[in-house]
Amino acid sequence: MSLFRCPVCGGALQRADRTYRCAKNHSFDLSKEGYTYLLPPNQKHSSAPGDDKGMAAARREFLSRDYYRPLKEALCSLALTYTPDSPALLDTGCGEGYYTTGIYHALLEAGKLPRMAGTDISKFILRYAAKREKAIEWAVASSYHLPVPDESVDLLLNCFSPLALEEFLRVLKPGGAFLYVVPAAEHLWELKEVLYEHPYPNEEKETPYEGFAYETIVPVDASITLQSQADIHALFQMTPYYWKTPKEGAERLAKLDTLTTRISFRIHVFRKQS
Repeated sequence: MSLFRCPVCGGALQRADRTYRCAKNHSFDLSKEGYTYLLPPNQKHSSAPGDDKGMAAARREFLSRDYYRPLKEALCSLALTYTPDSPALLDTGCGEGYYTTGIYHALLEAGKLPRMAGTDISKFILRYAAKREKAIEWAVASSYHLPVPDESVDLLLNCFSPLALEEFLRVLKPGGAFLYVVPAAEHLWELKEVLYEHPYPNEEKETPYEGFAYETIVPVDASITLQSQADIHALFQMTPYYWKTPKEGAERLAKLDTLTTRISFRIHVFRKQS
């Protein structure tokens, strides 16, 4: 049985070799890469929502070099702590699947039997995710209309993606865990010093959400050195700064062959209240 449900009628989906199908015979083809499309036309706000081809390629290239390995390892450790022996996991806004796949393999290596799915609104980036791990289910879908049954998920991951709290509450089991990753105050500070005359720190706050109980906040801090202009540009292109940096700042960055910068994340851990 798939972790997904039919976005048309809400019925359970069965996965065959190349198709998902529900009891009412609604069917959804699998792409050649291995993801499916569960985003109804009325939930699309553009012809190609989410990360475009360039951003998707930049994320794949940068993350594949393991620069953000400290964050992946922290998420794997938390997933081991907050899941039962045979868990169902969902990564919303999963991107190219770097963290999704890392968590899945960490659980397998620990002797657990995970079922895992990742959703993202960008079909371009899911092409890369689906190539990473065939045992994970991947679907183009909106975080605000997750094609997932009520109270079916043991652990939900949201990493730099839209915060759809009502949907997260709906799909999590009572007592299920929610890992919410945000950038800390000085994340990529040295990169920002190149891009901007007067960079400012990210806001850090502890926000309670109705229906969830705070467990903890896990800090992840490290320093990385990018060894090529290609890696520097890939990092730049996968950040929001790519779209709002003055031309002069982008030109300064383009002249660099190496860059050492801090990476700093906060993982907010919640449990759904029973």
